[in-house]
Amino acid sequence: MVGGGGSGVVMVLVLTEFLEQGLSTMSKVAMSRGMSNFVFVAYSNALAIFFLFSASLFFYRKRRLPALTLSIAFRIFLMGLIATCLQLLMYVGIGYSSPTLASVMTDLAPAFTFILALISRMEKIDLRVQSSMAKIVGTIVCITGALIVTLYRGLPLTNGSPSMPQGLLLQPHSSWIIGGFLLGCAAFLLSVLLIVQTWILRDYPAELMLTLLTCVVVTIQSTIVALIMEKDVNAWMLKPDVELMTIVYSAFFVVAIRSVTHAWVCKTKGPVYISMFKPLGMIIASAMGVSLLGDTLYLGSVIGGVIIAIGFYAVIWGKAEEEKAVQESGSFSFKSSSPKVPLLNKPVEA
Repeated sequence: MVGGGGSGVVMVLVLTEFLEQGLSTMSKVAMSRGMSNFVFVAYSNALAIFFLFSASLFFYRKRRLPALTLSIAFRIFLMGLIATCLQLLMYVGIGYSSPTLASVMTDLAPAFTFILALISRMEKIDLRVQSSMAKIVGTIVCITGALIVTLYRGLPLTNGSPSMPQGLLLQPHSSWIIGGFLLGCAAFLLSVLLIVQTWILRDYPAELMLTLLTCVVVTIQSTIVALIMEKDVNAWMLKPDVELMTIVYSAFFVVAIRSVTHAWVCKTKGPVYISMFKPLGMIIASAMGVSLLGDTLYLGSVIGGVIIAIGFYAVIWGKAEEEKAVQESGSFSFKSSSPKVPLLNKPVEA
């Protein structure tokens, strides 16, 4: 896929945030009416294969695909496994809590990405440098904000609509904590997924085909999980209402279009660039949850969300200052997650 200008990339990523939050809201409604999380993930990815395969036939009819080696195949399997766990944790977590909490916890992804890069020696930390301190403090602030959202709900700032099902309006505090934990795990896997995806695209620069192959792996794995977890045959029977609508929406707009878009941006701008737009998703999710689902907006969510956003942008500022210093000095003693340098800077053989 071809690269695009900065403003075009921004518009595309803003649109994908709207698509993601729309799915979170729709899936919450569908799950409240009995849709199985496990069956939903399996059906969504299976249907997405149709869309992606059709697009691949058109896009690659005159283009030559990179060689699919055993090493690349192993990485794709690994990416599919991560994506399967990520989707299952995300939707189960939303079922326990709300789309708003899901969006807030996703804001942890930049912090997790930074930590993973630090462990992998892909980030340079010097406590005497202001930019390094900003990254460390920002990461701690992000995690603190997520804990506040999960453990402290606070006073209600809005009133839920009495016309909505009671399960959508107020979850028990224990369910809220469980949902927050699952969503936090999903945020961590999102960071891992972005790193692995960039790792693959370095040697297999075919975003659409990578998304298709990953989707095939996810479909197989999620179907096996669904068959184990769902003993009721009726769970596989789709209802021609919000359930079917949610599956089609997820397959086309999120699993297919969103995934290809993220792969493209990972290759052209780097995975950290994608994470910069997650705080926007929190605002969209809050608005959708309150207006469409009748969710109650709590003070804890607002406070925690603001803290996460502040911490995240502290990390981004630190990275920007660090890159500026590198350019001015003309040295490059460490690898960063820039669009030209993959996050995994050292080859790893499968």
